[in-house]
Amino acid sequence: MSTATTLLAESSVTTPLSTRILTGDRPTGALHLGHYFGTLANRVALQRAGNDLLIVVADYQVMTDRDHPGDLVRVVREIVLDYLACGLDPDRTTVFVHSAVPALHQLMLPFLSLVGMGELSRNPTVKEEIKLSGRSSVGGLMMTYPVHQAADVLFCKADLVPVGRDQLPHLELTRSIARRFNDRYGPVFPLPDALLGEMPVLLGLDGRKMGKSLGNGISLRDTADEVAAKLRSARTDSERHIAFEPERRPEVANLLRIAGLCAGRDPSDLADEIAGGGAAMLKRVTADAVNAFLDPIRRRRAGFDGTDARLLLERGGRRANALAEETLDEVRAAMGMSYDQRR
Repeated sequence: MSTATTLLAESSVTTPLSTRILTGDRPTGALHLGHYFGTLANRVALQRAGNDLLIVVADYQVMTDRDHPGDLVRVVREIVLDYLACGLDPDRTTVFVHSAVPALHQLMLPFLSLVGMGELSRNPTVKEEIKLSGRSSVGGLMMTYPVHQAADVLFCKADLVPVGRDQLPHLELTRSIARRFNDRYGPVFPLPDALLGEMPVLLGLDGRKMGKSLGNGISLRDTADEVAAKLRSARTDSERHIAFEPERRPEVANLLRIAGLCAGRDPSDLADEIAGGGAAMLKRVTADAVNAFLDPIRRRRAGFDGTDARLLLERGGRRANALAEETLDEVRAAMGMSYDQRR
């Protein structure tokens, strides 16, 4: 099993945790509050601590569970602008898109030779993604999704990978692939460890899991009016008295949790203050907290444009390509496939 390092709170991350960290997002829609509190805040903390942080915008993986990738250029640009608005420093963090790094994907071929179909079909994360897709059958890209993620991690020889607990099976397979390659061909890859963060689980405003493609979250780029409108239509329940009871009243607890995260308050304390004010007051308090939290992000975002996003991706692509080509050269040499006779 991999070693799991727990990421401390942002204020506690003061020294580098690792030489290199790889993380990323699938560009299937707008980033929302769940992404901020689940991953983005931790990325900024890791960057500030001096880690070498690489972020892949996994455009190829959009096609794992849909027939058409949609307007990827726009979606990717908006996600990169969200990164900048949330505090990622273009001079200290490498951001790149999958499709811009050909050598990364060439690693999948030798990696696939090290993995059995049984391992792929039993992977719990793949099974859950297939279930969520609602499809009766899926393409080969979905089944090889964990191997693709292994290539994402190993192409740059990342030491740590921030994951939720549901992603640990993917990282275990990545470690297995690295170990099997090293055993068969010689030492090339490190065994990356998991970096487990205390990721809060935020429900969507309709009571389902918050998701980019479901449109049921509060986007980081929503205006104040859009936030207020979304929260007015959020699901609660019929009880007037507001209390923080996650098991019995999950929708009410979710709004309290969102307000608490944004305001830096305990959700139970907020519930005590709202008390008999009912759902209407709860939604107003939550909207005020969310908008106060998003205001500085909105102001920073207004200072960037599409040119900033393009330049960041170009710079990140150059570095990612250099790393991937260096690793692929090592892999070819280890496998006896280096045909440059000058070496």
